[in-house]
Amino acid sequence: MRWLVTYTRKAAKQYDELPSAVQDRMDLLTAELELLGPNRHNWKNYSKLAGGSQRYHCHVKKGKPTYVAVWEVVNGRVSVLEVIYVGTHEKAPY
Repeated sequence: MRWLVTYTRKAAKQYDELPSAVQDRMDLLTAELELLGPNRHNWKNYSKLAGGSQRYHCHVKKGKPTYVAVWEVVNGRVSVLEVIYVGTHEKAPY
């Protein structure tokens, strides 16, 4: 089953401001999310975030600064994922 991955308007702006190497890694993550769904155990520090929602995160690039991505399953029946944050670890919404 293929997933539709979208970016919120805020996440799209954040993506545009990332260094090109981090953008490349986000493109790879997005492709994996489209093909394989929200559970990405092969990415560093991947986890489901606390709470009742289906939110997940992983580290896109470790170092200083560390970049993270946060995504959420919007509609499991239609298989829609939405990236809600991409940026530095310090400002991540979790």
